[in-house]
Amino acid sequence: MYVVQVENVFKDYLLGDQIVQALSNITLQIQRGVFLAISGPSGSGKTTLLNLIGCIDMPTEGRIFIEGQDVTDWSSDQLADLRARTIGFIFQTFNLLPVLSAAENVEYPLLYRRDVSKAERLRRVAYFLDMVGLARYAGQRPNQLSGGQRQRVAIARALAIHPTIVLADEPTANLDRNTGTEILELMRDINHKLGTTFIFSTHDQRVVDMADRLVRIEDGSLRELGIRRGSGWGTVRLPQLGEHGRTGVTQ
Repeated sequence: MYVVQVENVFKDYLLGDQIVQALSNITLQIQRGVFLAISGPSGSGKTTLLNLIGCIDMPTEGRIFIEGQDVTDWSSDQLADLRARTIGFIFQTFNLLPVLSAAENVEYPLLYRRDVSKAERLRRVAYFLDMVGLARYAGQRPNQLSGGQRQRVAIARALAIHPTIVLADEPTANLDRNTGTEILELMRDINHKLGTTFIFSTHDQRVVDMADRLVRIEDGSLRELGIRRGSGWGTVRLPQLGEHGRTGVTQ
C-alpha cells in the first residue's frame, strides 16, 4: 500500500477575477519510507502539492489518498485529526510558539491527543529532544536558541506525534550552509532509523543530492521523476501534458 496517492489532481486559485491553475493533472504514488524531494522553480507548484499531500488544502479536481484512505471529501475536523496523528510538518520559518520552551513546543501538538497520557507526552518530549541533540536545551525558549537549534525543535515536534509522513517546506532556507547540511543529515538519519517517510519541497540542491526519490515540477506539471541508483539517478523526463493527459509514477 502506498503511503500517499495523488490521482489526476488539478488545483486552481482565484486571483482577483482570474483563475490561476497551480497544478495540472498530477498523478503520483509515494511508497512508505522514502526520502523524497519535490523540486522546481519558484511558482512551479511544489508547495501547493506539499499542502495537498498534507491535507492543508484540497484539490479542485482529483483525489488524494493517505495510507489507502480517500480523504478528498473529508470534513475539516476529520482532516485535523488525520494531521494530528499521521502527518508531521517542518516549516522554513520554524513556526515555534515564542512563549513556550523547547519542551513545551514539542509537547504542544500532543495536548490535543486524548489517546496520549501526560506521562507518555513527557516521555516522547524527552526522547525526541534527545534524538535531535537538544535535551539540555529543553527549558530554553526559541529566542534563546540558534536557527539550527530551532529547526531541531521543529523536527522533534513533528516526530512527537509518531507520524507516518513528515512534510518539510524549504527546511534549510533560513539556515547557513553548514547548519543546513547538519539538519538534512539529521533528517536522513531519522528516516533510516524510524522508517518515517520524508517529503520535501525545496530549491536546495543538497536536499536533491541526499534524496532517494525525486519529483521535478514546472508550471504546475510533472516534468521529471528520479530514483537513486547507487551514486547516480535513474530519471524519466516527462512530456508536457494537455488538459486531458495523464502521467503516473510510483515513488
